[in-house]
Amino acid sequence: MTITELLESVRRVEVRTNRLVNDTMVGAYLSHFKGRGMDFEELREYMPGDDVRDIDWNVSNRMGRPFVKRFREERELTMVLAVDVSASSAFGSTERTKREFAAEIAGTLALSAARSSDKVALLLFTDRVELFVPPRKGRRHLLRLLREMLVFAPRHRGTDIPAALTFLNHVLHRRAIVFLLTDFLHSFEMPASDGFRAGRPHRRDALHDLGLTNARHDLVCVHLHDPRESTLPPAGLLTIEDAETGELLELDSTRAGVRQEFAQTNAQRLADLDRALGHAGVDTLRLSTAEPFAQALQRFFELRRGRRRG
Repeated sequence: MTITELLESVRRVEVRTNRLVNDTMVGAYLSHFKGRGMDFEELREYMPGDDVRDIDWNVSNRMGRPFVKRFREERELTMVLAVDVSASSAFGSTERTKREFAAEIAGTLALSAARSSDKVALLLFTDRVELFVPPRKGRRHLLRLLREMLVFAPRHRGTDIPAALTFLNHVLHRRAIVFLLTDFLHSFEMPASDGFRAGRPHRRDALHDLGLTNARHDLVCVHLHDPRESTLPPAGLLTIEDAETGELLELDSTRAGVRQEFAQTNAQRLADLDRALGHAGVDTLRLSTAEPFAQALQRFFELRRGRRRG
């Protein structure tokens, strides 16, 4: 990609995400995330009218009289965009690849955070941590994040979500909003069936690290899904390559039974994924590369806010 093409790509994503943020996302972001963090401000003696739940009993016992902790709302938050740039992210059966789709979603989220004066960080990962850009503010910083998401050349092809989350849990010293954008193709088990290869074994450490990160931060999993990963067209003999391992699978897609089995196998994979993420207590949103995402993202935030209030 030439410098001119790069600038055009970044500009196109910036214009598109700006429009989405202006139309829908700022209100959803503000109403869901702002004001959820609290910073300790002071410790002072109890006064009539103070909430007894704020009493610090350890200090009160030492001093012989009640003391309360006072907090102030944490207005500035940190958003972390953890984006899977493994080889499978380069796949796309529509007008955009999953990586380009991820860049648009992440760009929309980053601009929403920037409009609220929050810092944004970026983690690009494969089966290694490929790049980490620490949280900062400013348009120049956001343009750099967009550029990295679009054109960064990863050194590895595989996927290791636990390694990425472990890295974040070490480098983030304050609670943050973490958006994990991945296709989940190589993290959870795909049931084996006649004619189709099962995915890699389900790894319990992936669920453990998802739950741990969710406990330390506010984790949202954004599942990037291409429709061709669930259905086959009647296109004759097909050779399907696993982008991360190079393994090949030959299928005769003219046979209705083959197409049906492929669809059933992948429907089961998605159901197993949803069940595993639900067990880990992680909120997940599945977005298709073939469909607009802004309104789905907004509805997701609204439903999530309503569920937590309830």
